[in-house]
Amino acid sequence: MPVDLENDVEPMVFGLDKGYIDAHVHLWTDDFSKYPLASGFTPADLAVRRFMPADILAKAKRNGVQRVVLVQMSYYGFDNSLMLDAIARYPSRFRGIAVIDVDAKEPGETMRRLAGSHVRGFRIMALDPAARPLDRAGLKKMFQCGATENLAMCFLTSPEFLPGIGSLCDEFPETPVVIDHMARIGMDGTIRSNDVDALCRLAKYPRTMVKISAFYALGRKQPPHDDLAPLIHSLVTAFGPSRLMWASDAPFQLMHESYRDSIGLVREWLPFLSSSDKDEILRGSAEKLFFR
Repeated sequence: MPVDLENDVEPMVFGLDKGYIDAHVHLWTDDFSKYPLASGFTPADLAVRRFMPADILAKAKRNGVQRVVLVQMSYYGFDNSLMLDAIARYPSRFRGIAVIDVDAKEPGETMRRLAGSHVRGFRIMALDPAARPLDRAGLKKMFQCGATENLAMCFLTSPEFLPGIGSLCDEFPETPVVIDHMARIGMDGTIRSNDVDALCRLAKYPRTMVKISAFYALGRKQPPHDDLAPLIHSLVTAFGPSRLMWASDAPFQLMHESYRDSIGLVREWLPFLSSSDKDEILRGSAEKLFFR
């Protein structure tokens, strides 16, 4: 039986298939007896004391968001227990992106096992080429399993690593790939055209998608975030709205602004998006990949 994950929330008043989907949310707790931190982490490392299912579902409800994709938090290493317990408690609301040991002998076995618990993707850190090269054998095994089982490889990465990801897409064209947070373009405050071009070049791979997310950390880093409109317009042009998905990156996003400030950029501040475009970015794309 899953543990009690704190307070329930009221059921939403309309069908799950009609509401928006937040494609990137982290959970953690200060209940270290049930969910111990991974080696190398201490309670002082927690960005906020806790962020649990009731917290995100309450924020979501007020903004028309019905379902959420949970992303394993680094505080727990390869122990996905908290995320899996949350999914088991709210199986119609949550899906998961897990973190596993890429260098395990047979990572595909772990991927298939977790897929039975509504995990639909696996997070890969591509930030340090010396420590985590993209051509290692375990990662290729994950890509092969992803192609066979339709499980997404979800990259937290920066623009300089996009060509290497493209090489993997060349080798495994059937594997779903998701680039988190628009490849973090503009984290230093400057959105460079060569970075945007590098991300848009991945659009030639039909199974590659991008999360339109983490606005609080990009560009001017101030709502309404309309300075990000040219970047998003380029992604819409390259990928089409059906391969883009909105996400908040809560609770980190909530440390800087309101939840509405995130969803509001797509819903209210991008005039080049039609109503059907918005529906794809706010619901349809994530639904097809994660809630099938």
